[in-house]
Amino acid sequence: MAATATPKLLLADIDEPGLHTREVYERRGGYDSLRAALQMSPEEVLRELEASGLRGRGGAGFAMGKKASFLPKGAMDKYLVCNADESEPGTFKDRELMQKTPHMLLEGIVIASYAAGANRGFIYVRGEYDLQADVLDAALAEARAAGYVGEDIFGSGHSLSLVIHRGAGAYICGEETALLDSLEGKRGNPRLKPPFPANQGLYQGPTLINNVETLATVPVIIRMGGEEYAELGVEGSTGTKLVSVSGHVRRPGNYEIELGIPSREIVYGLAGGPPEGREVKCWFPGGSSAPVLMPEDLDVPYDFDSLGKAGSMLGSGAIIVIDDSTPILDVALKVAKFYRHESCGKCTPCREGTNWTVKMLERIESGEATPMDLEIMASVQEHIIGNCLCVLGDAMAMPIGSMIAKFRDEFESHIEDARAKRGLGDAAASEVALGAQGAEESGHRLAAQGTGAQAPGEHAGAPGTQKGGA
Repeated sequence: MAATATPKLLLADIDEPGLHTREVYERRGGYDSLRAALQMSPEEVLRELEASGLRGRGGAGFAMGKKASFLPKGAMDKYLVCNADESEPGTFKDRELMQKTPHMLLEGIVIASYAAGANRGFIYVRGEYDLQADVLDAALAEARAAGYVGEDIFGSGHSLSLVIHRGAGAYICGEETALLDSLEGKRGNPRLKPPFPANQGLYQGPTLINNVETLATVPVIIRMGGEEYAELGVEGSTGTKLVSVSGHVRRPGNYEIELGIPSREIVYGLAGGPPEGREVKCWFPGGSSAPVLMPEDLDVPYDFDSLGKAGSMLGSGAIIVIDDSTPILDVALKVAKFYRHESCGKCTPCREGTNWTVKMLERIESGEATPMDLEIMASVQEHIIGNCLCVLGDAMAMPIGSMIAKFRDEFESHIEDARAKRGLGDAAASEVALGAQGAEESGHRLAAQGTGAQAPGEHAGAPGTQKGGA
């Protein structure tokens, strides 16, 4: 199946030798967009970003230009934070950008800081990305030496100090407010919102937070013009998108696609589809935190709104393909164990709900479960969603809930098979059922506790709440 040709904006000649150096990047027109932007007023640059329709590429999908416009005006310290804590399972696109073309990211950061009036910048790099952080360090030194970062850049009056901060490997620090706490030297825990970072973020100052891909796209928009960039993609999802494809496909990797193409063109056309003799069983369209979709959903256009209508989300742009060789229970257990391990424990629904879910899935695996456990799990997921301080709890509850709903027959078959292997009779089954009933009552008590601190409108899919910032 042939894939639709897509203009390469971020991955054009990405493997050119030496692209990570300033010399090669400049030879290809690097930093020309910065020079052009500094000839414009900050308001004009902001209008180009808004005209482009660029939505955050980190998960939330919030309009980048609008987000930058939220920062208050005035002569105070303002901060731009690049969320390079790429820790969503299945996502590895930002790693390639940082490693192979770091100056594109730095150029985007300086332009965005000019538009937003930010004078202090931070790049928060995932703790495991040691090589990428080293590459960024070297690129930043080159940019400073050339005057692209620092005081009064090219006589424009705009100054930016920029620091690369290495995280310690916590998934929760990809959530924008937990990232801010970590930057301030605190334990990475999510904050209650409001206040939102645009008004009160890093060191209590106005803060713009965007992820690597979003900021790396800024020089492209300035070069093309916002309106021309908006002609790519579809209404509500403009431009191109980097997609990380992994799992049961023949050609896993990063691909740049034009938003709105059929998802089938990505999975089968670009990534080659599952191995010979296998069929797609289900797929995550936006990382492990996205509700799973079925093979019949592969014809859904790959854009923010279409995937939302299909019952999932584009998220960070990581497609994970599961073929028919893998039991759905194995997938559910891996997802649940990951989020249980990464929960910061600050709020009850997430801390206890992730643990309960793992225990219930382990009961199914070991043959101790009854169909009532599926009801308990479904109920716990419903009580987690929308009741946590951040979306980590939702990130587990949404895919697990979707697996229970779409593969209930397979879960029930596994329960029966596992019980048969254990030789459970009717008396033992009744005892297990009583235990499950007690667990269900405990689960309802857990859900009733809630957090008592839910911000209005902060729920799965709400702008600015998804993992990875924007």
